Amino acid sequence: MAEGERLIPINIEDEMKSAYIDYSMSVIVSRALPDVRDGMKPVHRRVLFGMHELGVTSNKAHKKSARVVGEVLGKYHPHGDTSVYDAMVRMAQEWSLRYMLVDGQGNFGSVDGDSPAAMRYTEVRMRKISEDMMADIDKDTVDHQLNFDDTLKEPKVLPTRIPGLLVNGASGIAVGMATNMPPHNLTEVVNGTLAYIENNDIEIDELMQHVKAPDFPTGGIIYGYDGVRDAFKTGRGRIVLRGKAVIEEVNGRECIIVSEIPYQVNKADMIKKTADLVNDKKLEGISSIRDESDRKGMRIVYVLKRDAVPNIVLNKLFKYTALQSSFSVNNIALVNGRPQMLNLKDLIHYFVEHRHDVVTRRTQYLLKKAEERAHILEGLIIASDNIDEVIALIRGSKNTEEAREKLIKRFELSEIQARAIVEMRLRQLTGLEQDKLRSEYDALMETIKDLKDILAHKSRRMGIIKEELEEVRDKYGDERRSEISYVGGSVSIEDLIPNHKVVITISHAGYIKRTPLEEYKKQNRGGVGTKGTSTRNQDFLEHMFVGTNHQYMLFFTQKGKCFWLRVYEIPEGSKSSKGRAMQNLINIEQDDKVKAFICTQDLKDEDYINNHYVIMATKKGQVKKTSLEQYSRPRTNGINAITIKDDDELLEAKLTTGNSQVMLALKSGKSIRFEESKTRPMGRNASGVRGITLGHENDEVVGMVSVNDMDSNILVVSENGYGKRSSLEDYRITNRGGKGVKTISVTEKTGELVAIKNVTDDDDLMIINKSGITIRIAVEDLRVMGRATQGVKLINIKGKDSIAAVAKVMHDENDVKEDGTDIESSSEEE
Repeated sequence: MAEGERLIPINIEDEMKSAYIDYSMSVIVSRALPDVRDGMKPVHRRVLFGMHELGVTSNKAHKKSARVVGEVLGKYHPHGDTSVYDAMVRMAQEWSLRYMLVDGQGNFGSVDGDSPAAMRYTEVRMRKISEDMMADIDKDTVDHQLNFDDTLKEPKVLPTRIPGLLVNGASGIAVGMATNMPPHNLTEVVNGTLAYIENNDIEIDELMQHVKAPDFPTGGIIYGYDGVRDAFKTGRGRIVLRGKAVIEEVNGRECIIVSEIPYQVNKADMIKKTADLVNDKKLEGISSIRDESDRKGMRIVYVLKRDAVPNIVLNKLFKYTALQSSFSVNNIALVNGRPQMLNLKDLIHYFVEHRHDVVTRRTQYLLKKAEERAHILEGLIIASDNIDEVIALIRGSKNTEEAREKLIKRFELSEIQARAIVEMRLRQLTGLEQDKLRSEYDALMETIKDLKDILAHKSRRMGIIKEELEEVRDKYGDERRSEISYVGGSVSIEDLIPNHKVVITISHAGYIKRTPLEEYKKQNRGGVGTKGTSTRNQDFLEHMFVGTNHQYMLFFTQKGKCFWLRVYEIPEGSKSSKGRAMQNLINIEQDDKVKAFICTQDLKDEDYINNHYVIMATKKGQVKKTSLEQYSRPRTNGINAITIKDDDELLEAKLTTGNSQVMLALKSGKSIRFEESKTRPMGRNASGVRGITLGHENDEVVGMVSVNDMDSNILVVSENGYGKRSSLEDYRITNRGGKGVKTISVTEKTGELVAIKNVTDDDDLMIINKSGITIRIAVEDLRVMGRATQGVKLINIKGKDSIAAVAKVMHDENDVKEDGTDIESSSEEE
């Protein structure tokens, strides 16, 4: 250790604590948070003060930005030059600040996120509104503090006439806190402030009649008012912003034209991300996107496909892109150097308080100056009344000092008055000048009286604040840019999606799509069928389901998990398209497959979910019943629907009312019928009870039917295209867990059983082969037979093809029955 040095042992924990607190307080107070009075952070305040000191006012020529940055950096702001220049650039961007404070000349960036030119290329000067923020700064209206090297003084706050924090907002991240304040319309803010001055007990609801909502520089639409109300009342809220879009026809094609985008959205990024969504087929209905923006304004054109519904595409743009974004309001500002959460009334209150302080100090300063001048004038008037004696006295003095002392002694003057008389010019001896002195003195006395009256009466001071605010409003006030949509917020995408019937198909490899039901045509029994879908090699259609766009879809996987989607969220595809991989829509595991679906109504309807049940069956014959309420809150990653034992998998899930009967059918041709009430409701994690005993080791359940309508028939289909319908009464009710009775005579010709359905004459049957061939036939064409027969041929199977899945669909009177001879050949490739 060097001589004279000593070690001071300290506790590292205490040192870290105090050092970090010092650092965080420095960031909070001196960098990241705005002052509630002028709405400025230190860097912005220093930029404006530096420009004021340089004299770069709105009526002077622009000066190089580097000159201003150097001034601010060298005198007041001991940080990087980029921080100063970036702050100044933002003050000159019309899309960043609602009321720009700096008048920039040169490249100051763009709304596409382009960088501004370097500071050596751009030029700046103050705007008129900034001059009103600096007004009266030289009249001792605000406190000053020493700069970083204690050589100069800088203002702690600006004596602004503009409610800066409300009109331009602020955003900043400090340590342990952040602020994000939206801009507002100056006219509205001034009107609200005037209303507050008239009545200090005004309610926030009344203030909101003047200050209606934030007003963003980029315009747009404030969608829904709840967030605005929360922000005004509590200081926190989430404001949803939408771009302004209209639907127009351009060159015979329908287009969505966007003329305004939400605040702080990068236009180029938004267009690029939208294009990516279109290319990835996540956003459909758009054929191309053009950016036609120019100096006249913004214009983004989304050209729609011919079959797209413009309102639906627009709503999807709002849902999936930055064309709708949210602004999270967090009104934290420094009040007396301490961070505080503020509501609308607080913000106005502190601004008015600041203005009152400024007006008081300005009046005191003017009074002091007026009294000093009046004091000098009194001396000059005495001198002009006794001018001959004064001249003789001065001429008879050896020097100025002696003359001053003689004047003080002779006329009982003060030091200041005597100095003014000695320094008086000869021209002030003329009669005209003497009259001027007296009239100036009289006017000053009136001014002094008036200034004292202002200081004595608060109402006078408030009157001045109001006048100055009205002047500011008349000078800089303008119309709102952001529209307010009061009805927004609760309108969902489904309101714009027609509730049409659709066919949902899922292939063996997990590809899903929805197709309008009208695309499928009805045929006579025994037809060859139409090509239903193009699938990948060795893939085939496995599931078919009919629902409507607004219904909820519950997906049950073979591992016993449940996922949730709205039907309209399933991508639409034509009858021949492949569809979208299920993994892109729900977070399903790689080795899992969707095995069952349920279409439900509103999952938020308590009566509905409490009076319905989900009954499930596994391949090994287990059944389980659970209340639908248990599945009304699915999560993104799915929830457990049933615990599946080893070597088993979930096969079916049906929605019931609790009073139906359940039928299970086995591959070996046996089936069982029992009352649903025989299985008690269980929790989601239970594994269920035995429903049917398997016929042999390789036997398995092929389907489950939940019967509510006792007049319905049971239809069974075998893999080689044979099927029949039998009366429900042919199957006697037994206890669950039995071996069951014969439901079809399984032979080599028929093949094993593949499906069991409950049907009526009002149903149609959709049969899908593994090769992708589909046929739709009317159930009424099939006669009722005994349950032990092998049935009739439903579809002609070619070669080694076999039936993959069977689904029933509703009768449609508008369907055209086609003759089997007109159907395209199954050997034809698409």
